Amino acid sequence: MNPIDLGEIAVYVNENIDLFHARRLRCIQQLKLSNLVSKNPYLFRAKNMTKASELVEETMAAFLSSSEEKDFGDFLEGLAIFVASKALDGRKSASPGIDLELVRDGIHYVISIKSGTNWGNSSQQAKLADDFNKALIRLRQGRVHADAVLGSCYGKVKTGRNLQHGYLKLAGQNFWTFISGDKELYREIIEPIGYRAKEHNDAYIQQRDALVNLLTMQFIERFCDETGAIDWPRVVDANSGNYDLDKHMLDMP
Repeated sequence: MNPIDLGEIAVYVNENIDLFHARRLRCIQQLKLSNLVSKNPYLFRAKNMTKASELVEETMAAFLSSSEEKDFGDFLEGLAIFVASKALDGRKSASPGIDLELVRDGIHYVISIKSGTNWGNSSQQAKLADDFNKALIRLRQGRVHADAVLGSCYGKVKTGRNLQHGYLKLAGQNFWTFISGDKELYREIIEPIGYRAKEHNDAYIQQRDALVNLLTMQFIERFCDETGAIDWPRVVDANSGNYDLDKHMLDMP
């Protein structure tokens, strides 16, 4: 195992965290009123939202949060692969569903990297198990001693085998230690991740707030009545109005 150079990791993080922030800004710039109206109107009505600005801000937050989580997950996955490449000559895998491959202590590991420990429904988890199985069969056919790992970049779960499918589960400190050999790396990477964070966030907030104002104005024009109240039937119609059932149900009047 090669020693970890924290300077190299800092350079990688500084370069790639800029890409994450650029994606955040791009998501803001591409957001339209139609994206917000696609969110669940029944939920917002049940929460008794009466202000257009409140509805726009909350729907924007939900939309941006899901996009942000994915983009940052991609960043963490890339960072883990970079760390493994330096410590263990790991490489990004070409196998479907597998993110990283490395050899440690004579064992060839196929690794799927997740941002956190809460991920995927039962069908997605079954798909991962199938991907692991196919990758392991391929390696073992070449008489390679191989194993599978599900690695989560943050969170605490009990280290151990998945009882149904047999792959090893690692999270947080254990995962970063496994791919780097450094028990403190999970702490050490937090500092470079904050590189120019305030500067990036200030620019993001400025554009987000301007967009809130613009979309609120557009929402009022389209979905509020002459008194300024939200016209919920109009919102629901824009979200779900698509009646053409009579064209497909021959026995309907």
